[in-house]
Amino acid sequence: MRLGILDNGHTLGKKALMAFIRTVSRVPVADIVKMVLYRPEFLGTPLNSMVQEAMRGPSEWSVAEREMMAAYVSKTNECEF
Repeated sequence: MRLGILDNGHTLGKKALMAFIRTVSRVPVADIVKMVLYRPEFLGTPLNSMVQEAMRGPSEWSVAEREMMAAYVSKTNECEF
């Protein structure tokens, strides 16, 4: 299910940021980015904390190994991340 508010419910500043991202990357802004920007207190901060811990926290795996595993899993799941 896709929420229409993610495409048009952002403040002017966040719309400008997404326009900048589209211009620089030359691809549409990913839905997860739109969702994090729309409700940062609900999803952005908790998700950021979890991802930082998983990808950069203490581990037997190097950061490069974790990034490669994330890329492999995303590719397997046909996800752009």
